[in-house]
Amino acid sequence: MLLPELKEREYRFKLALRMGLPIFALILALISHTLITTYQSLDIAFYVESVLLLLFSIYFLFYLIYKGFNVKITDSVSKTFSREYLYEYLKKEIQKEKKYTLVLISIDNLSDINERYGIKNGDKVIYETAQWIAEFFTTKNITNFPIGHMRSANFIIGLPDAKIKYTAILELLCLKASELKLNDIEIKLSTSMTDTGFSSELDHLIEKLFELQNIKRTTKRTLTDESELNPSELEFLVTKAVNEQNILFMMQDIYEKGKPVAKECFVKLKTADDKIIHQKNYMKILNKLGLMLHFDLMILEKLTSEYMPLDNVTYALSISPTSIRNRAFQTKLKEMMLHHSYLKERLILLLSESEYYAYIDKYKETLNSIRQSGVYIAIDRLGSLHASYLYLRDLEVDFVRYDSLYTKEIKKRKFKTIIEGFNLIVHNNTIKSWIKMIEDEESYNLAKEMQIDYMQGKYLASLETYEPKD
Repeated sequence: MLLPELKEREYRFKLALRMGLPIFALILALISHTLITTYQSLDIAFYVESVLLLLFSIYFLFYLIYKGFNVKITDSVSKTFSREYLYEYLKKEIQKEKKYTLVLISIDNLSDINERYGIKNGDKVIYETAQWIAEFFTTKNITNFPIGHMRSANFIIGLPDAKIKYTAILELLCLKASELKLNDIEIKLSTSMTDTGFSSELDHLIEKLFELQNIKRTTKRTLTDESELNPSELEFLVTKAVNEQNILFMMQDIYEKGKPVAKECFVKLKTADDKIIHQKNYMKILNKLGLMLHFDLMILEKLTSEYMPLDNVTYALSISPTSIRNRAFQTKLKEMMLHHSYLKERLILLLSESEYYAYIDKYKETLNSIRQSGVYIAIDRLGSLHASYLYLRDLEVDFVRYDSLYTKEIKKRKFKTIIEGFNLIVHNNTIKSWIKMIEDEESYNLAKEMQIDYMQGKYLASLETYEPKD
């Protein structure tokens, strides 16, 4: 048991003792008075019953008081429901209501507030934001609704009925929040919403809220309803497809100086009835279930054993950085390179992650060892993920692919200048530049003018289902 837990237990015992002493004193006084006034006529049974009553009262009172302390209903900072109590409450509400909606409201800049104004002011912001949210919903005649605080800067709200009923209200909240200031501190809020039409499992609903919010932040678009499988069913289908190696490779040609020089592999999963599960739907499940390493090894082995022996094409494949850093993956990859000479200089591993890996020297050593075995390494999504800039600085790689945002906006002077800056950095470090999603002739000519080495997109080649040749 940790010291804080011991201290909390000690505090609860002392508080229970202080609360119980007056009651014990009254019981003792009553028994004493009875003994003094009527002791001659009292039966021995009275004494036994009195002692048992006293002992039982002491035990029961202490039990109730101590047990009561274990139930923490409100969070100490926000004064909203604690996460544990909120979960219990919402599970009951979801079982009771035919349709139920969950809303996530997050303070996106809480970290900056804590750093600039101090943690105490940050706590005040959390509390006052909760009050502001409650006041807003009250103005819309929505009262006595459950609201809980979780994960530092996030509030979960439960509302009866389907989410369509609250769409306009949530949009109005976002509009009012765009100019929100509390004690002259600017507050930046973001929201998402889902309902039991997606799933009746609370954990799946909350995961979906954070997923929707993340998409909303990164794509800067309004989310619309999507016809998605129930999360439990999707988990089953993904696991089954991976275990049965039921996968589909789709390829797109990559061009250098107007000629196809490589293919990028896009991996999709197939269900038993040949329905396709796209990457955006299965990746999170693989991570959650701990199947990412198994999946990466499976697709790598399938590509290198079934496709690459039959042609002389270079293939680019996205691999999870956590797999790359796993010793089992490194060992298997090196074995493949050692025993199959046709793989050398024909495999490009694309890496992207949002968080910078702290043990950078070890990571650099790992990638250099893989490169020495004849595998190319590429940093993906430069310009979108913060970690990509740091990896460009700290790692030795062969290719850098710019985020698709820059291709979409390549015709704008500002973005064109940024790409030219990327190119200058990349080429000065003897790294090849790479851009994707070339959709029209103008974008292609601009990319050529900027001397980008590798290009791909629908204008150059469409995405095709790829089967190994017999």
